[in-house]
Amino acid sequence: MHRQWSSAFSTEALCARILERHRDSVRVQKPHVAVANLVRIIEATLKLSNRQGFHATSLRDLAQASGLSMGGLYSYFDNKTTLLSMILGEVSTTVNEVLTAASDEIAEDPGSHLKWLIEAHIRLTEAMQPWFVFAYMEAKSFPAAERRMAIDSEAATEEIFAAVLRRGVERGTFAVTDIELTASLIKPLLQDWYVKRAKYRRRGTGIDDYIAAVSALVEAFVRPR
Repeated sequence: MHRQWSSAFSTEALCARILERHRDSVRVQKPHVAVANLVRIIEATLKLSNRQGFHATSLRDLAQASGLSMGGLYSYFDNKTTLLSMILGEVSTTVNEVLTAASDEIAEDPGSHLKWLIEAHIRLTEAMQPWFVFAYMEAKSFPAAERRMAIDSEAATEEIFAAVLRRGVERGTFAVTDIELTASLIKPLLQDWYVKRAKYRRRGTGIDDYIAAVSALVEAFVRPR
């Protein structure tokens, strides 16, 4: 499933999407140049943020790490908050697009749909791991508007899961007393894969094993006793 995601969600592909959404504000006209430089900017941002935090990273740090001048950075965004919005917007939009893309055949069966959502989310975070770690680890220091964006994105993801659980309960496939709470409890299981990657690497747990374990755990909880 989704073996093509490594290319579909590469930094270059994601930066091309960012450019498309921010075409009016990016002052570099040649798309291939703009995308290449956005890749350098985003990769430097994620690397520096992982090392010292986004709040502590200055534009001068970013210029040095990306190999662009300060003026070059300002050709893409006017301040750090705009850069932050670019990154968070891409994460939020991509999650929503992926998790709402189940085929009609899969969506017809709540059990299959729930398993598909779990696998799709984990594989997406595998493909975009530095982006998701950034959004998770930096959330506490986001400005108010960006913090609200992150909160709304998480709530939207939970609602996608809740909608499937709700449909399953209506059909008798699932037996869940508190649907919203159950959806919110699934989310940390999904996050653990990208937040605590080192733990699973030490244990030799691969992504397929993790998907299978989370799916089995969730299914055992939601199925009628």
